Amino acid sequence: MNTMTLWHISGWEFAALAFAALLVGFSKTAVSGANTVSLAIFAAVLPARASTGVLLPVLIAGDVLAVLTYRRHAHWPTLWRLFPAVAAGVVAGTLFLIWADDGIVRTSIGAILLLMAGVTLWRRRRTESGDEPDAVTTRAGRMKARSYGVLGGFTTMVANAGGPVMSMYLLSAGFRKLGFLGTSAFFFLIVNVSKVPFSAGLGLIDGHSLLLDAALAVFVVPGALFGRWAVDRINQRLFEQLVIAATIVGGVQLLLR
Repeated sequence: MNTMTLWHISGWEFAALAFAALLVGFSKTAVSGANTVSLAIFAAVLPARASTGVLLPVLIAGDVLAVLTYRRHAHWPTLWRLFPAVAAGVVAGTLFLIWADDGIVRTSIGAILLLMAGVTLWRRRRTESGDEPDAVTTRAGRMKARSYGVLGGFTTMVANAGGPVMSMYLLSAGFRKLGFLGTSAFFFLIVNVSKVPFSAGLGLIDGHSLLLDAALAVFVVPGALFGRWAVDRINQRLFEQLVIAATIVGGVQLLLR
């Protein structure tokens, strides 16, 4: 099937998806969680359920580039601590997708986007207030890891929106920029690859969607290269404000469709 006619995609709609793919690459190597904007674009152009399956291979392409860029900076003890809880969240998200129709999924994605915007605002306020993060080796720290892991697994399965959840966890655990980017790169590569069988089993990934992914993956590369260049130069405070605003607009738009 011609990728340009998949789901009756127009030239402008493909351009919007291409921009979203570029933003995925940028988010993977610069500002994790910024791809919530990409999620809103994909869910607006494509059917809500189908959009999660099309976006997943694009995210994996970005994850591979991020791992190649920051592979020396991953903190594996944190990753092993998170994976069991994330697995439980992925299973819960899969069960939800089996039950939910397209309208429910679209509404859920919109609600998740708004939730993630609220989480990001809360994270920024907490950081500015100077509160000390919980130590990850304490009981409270382990409970926090499990809670964020389950929520991250569920949101990443239902809407590919686990980025802001994991961003908040890693920042609250005291990770600096390179450790943050390296740990999140391996985390999302492993989690997203593990989601492929679930998405394929639900019919969200097939030959036609992979044709569209192949066309979109080309745009992930320049986004990732630009992100690597910008990571030490970007005004992150302003960028996060723009991402939050775009996320809120995207969430509201999906809820009102």
